[in-house]
Amino acid sequence: MSYKSLAAIKTDLGSGVITLPKLVAQYLETIEKHKHLNAFLEVYTEEVKEHALKVEGKINNGNAGKLAGMVIGLKDNICYKGHQVSASSKILENFTSVYSSTVVERLLEEDAIIIGRLNCDEFAMGASNENSAFGPVLNFADSSRVSGGSSGGAAVAVQSGMCLVSLGSDTGGSVRQPASFCGLYGFKPTYGTISRWGLIAYASSFDIIGPITNCVADMQLVMEVIAGADEFDATALAKPVEEYTKTSLKKKTYKFAYIKETLETAGVEPEVKEATENYIASLRDKGHQVEAISFDLLPYMIPVYYVLTAAEASSNLARFAGMHYGYRSKQVKDLETTIRNSRTEGFGEEVKRRIMLGVFVLSAGSYEAYYSKAQKVRRLVQDKTFALFEDFDFIISPTSPTTAFKIGEKSDNPLAMYLADIFTVHANIAGNPAISIPNGLAKNGMPIGVQIMGRHFEDAALLALAKSLS
Repeated sequence: MSYKSLAAIKTDLGSGVITLPKLVAQYLETIEKHKHLNAFLEVYTEEVKEHALKVEGKINNGNAGKLAGMVIGLKDNICYKGHQVSASSKILENFTSVYSSTVVERLLEEDAIIIGRLNCDEFAMGASNENSAFGPVLNFADSSRVSGGSSGGAAVAVQSGMCLVSLGSDTGGSVRQPASFCGLYGFKPTYGTISRWGLIAYASSFDIIGPITNCVADMQLVMEVIAGADEFDATALAKPVEEYTKTSLKKKTYKFAYIKETLETAGVEPEVKEATENYIASLRDKGHQVEAISFDLLPYMIPVYYVLTAAEASSNLARFAGMHYGYRSKQVKDLETTIRNSRTEGFGEEVKRRIMLGVFVLSAGSYEAYYSKAQKVRRLVQDKTFALFEDFDFIISPTSPTTAFKIGEKSDNPLAMYLADIFTVHANIAGNPAISIPNGLAKNGMPIGVQIMGRHFEDAALLALAKSLS
């Protein structure tokens, strides 16, 4: 039996229809059945069997945590003490984490069962999960198509029933875009809502951990557990955690904006446009006010995002040099060749491309022309977005301009691949919360997603809205 919510699992656990060890066994069987999808890099088989027995004992004694019965997968850039974490890169292959991320500690405290680590684009850099050193993740709906990225393994694991929930990371859409491609809910919280302690950094001022689920209720529950201040992360917000599961809508109808350029931009598939227009019509039918607006900074989103994230990546990834940990080349003579050869052999092509771009935009001759200017435009995007939310409650767009494309279709064209993030990077540049919601299927059977962005710090309200619209 394939479960789509923790509520359904708890009902069957309570009535004796299933036991937790049997549930875990079912997930392990499903993982084995669908291993060709390449979603999991490692499954904690024996460990989760033992953990299931312990949690079932707590359930029977009436002292289990609020996530008891939830089986979760972790993207391979989230640290879990005593377990391997590689960011799906050869340069960190076989590296074992010496500590757990804050989100992992909080999940375990509430008796979630972590079943394994999930494939992703190397160092979370990609929109298709074709950049992993361990091969691409295949879409469960059509194995000839990509899963989306960079959290492709996280999306496919939930899509195919290999776990109930997964945690990914979202730097420019890496939770929402694969969720859209796989017909799931994917949430990017307000920047700082969730601690980044234990998340292998790509671009520190953009990165945020977020859940991928089958339903909004599970997303609310997970957020209630993993959000909150953290002494180990200075960027984590020092504010009380919202009661996500108890938050209800304050009004019956809301004022939505949709950026008209997102439906007029070249490259938006006709079926994606039609599905988004239908969603807008359905909102109006429910009494909501929906207005078209223009956002003239949309064409600058991708350049700003890739200039700034590449700059931060070049700094964050400097630590991977074959010196302290990770891969070290055997073709070395001295310090220089150790670093150069280890990085050349250990990093994949896309990671090297972004590191070199980052070094270039931060160089003395290019800093003002690229990095400094991109930071100024980022501020303009933030200010204009803030101004929009003075007049509107939520902003709508397609999650992605296309459905999941064929594996290899865009591999030789980095620019075409980067444009897959054109609608999702807005929320990361501005720091706002955003959710991708399933919005039907294209004629080829591939899922379509619609994105709703909310105000800063109003994550619980955004999820309450998404739940009401589901």
